[in-house]
Amino acid sequence: MNDVRELLDRAAEGAGQPAFSAGVVYAKAARIRRRRRAAASAAVLAVVAAGAFTLPRTGGDEDPAPASVASAGPSASPSAAADRAGQLAALLPPDVGEIEEVSLLALIKGATPEQARTDRLGPLDGQYAFRRDGGVGYLVLTLEDREAVERKTGRPADPDEDLCVRVGQEPSRTDCEREALPGGRALTTWRDTMDVGGDDGVGWGPELAGRLVQPDGSQFLVRSSTGFEGTGTQGPLLPEPPLSRAQLKELLTGPEVQPKG
Repeated sequence: MNDVRELLDRAAEGAGQPAFSAGVVYAKAARIRRRRRAAASAAVLAVVAAGAFTLPRTGGDEDPAPASVASAGPSASPSAAADRAGQLAALLPPDVGEIEEVSLLALIKGATPEQARTDRLGPLDGQYAFRRDGGVGYLVLTLEDREAVERKTGRPADPDEDLCVRVGQEPSRTDCEREALPGGRALTTWRDTMDVGGDDGVGWGPELAGRLVQPDGSQFLVRSSTGFEGTGTQGPLLPEPPLSRAQLKELLTGPEVQPKG
């Protein structure tokens, strides 16, 4: 199950017509990727980055505000550190690049600020673009409480469940690692090639995914994506996901992602 598809579905709930299908938004266009590989054997693939533009924040009851760009590491300015992008940048090393809060629904489907709004439980929940070396990747982070998980799956998240074990007809997780953590938590990370069917003009690059299950039945979901090509692209794919497995673990297990109070 692709967690980002579910996130985008929830982001579009209640938005009215037109309905945005996350299955369409996040489908991997195998045809596009095959064409890209074929073109690369004959010539260098040219991907033109989209022009800079302002995007709304995607949560809360506040008025839409411009997305912020921050450089990772201690050099992040105090003003940038006051927003989610700045707070995230302050937790990461400088070499991850510039970080900007974005909306994938706005980028790919042209959603309005109201349609792109989404509920946030964690202080750093959001969708972020990572820019470095001419490429653009994405990080999607969300906290689902016990009630949200039960609505989605019919039961709370279970730290004892081994997500690396294939169940039924669900796709197997590549390079899957599970780690039991103190406090009854369990962290699972895996790679996703995103080689699934689709022909919507969007082709997603490989990702590193993670799920931190907590003993209260809640879970954190994260996708570290090399980016996408096609409709709404902001630039070429990154050669590797913007955050490594170790960086995902440090982020998910830190107190900064937990709700305050």
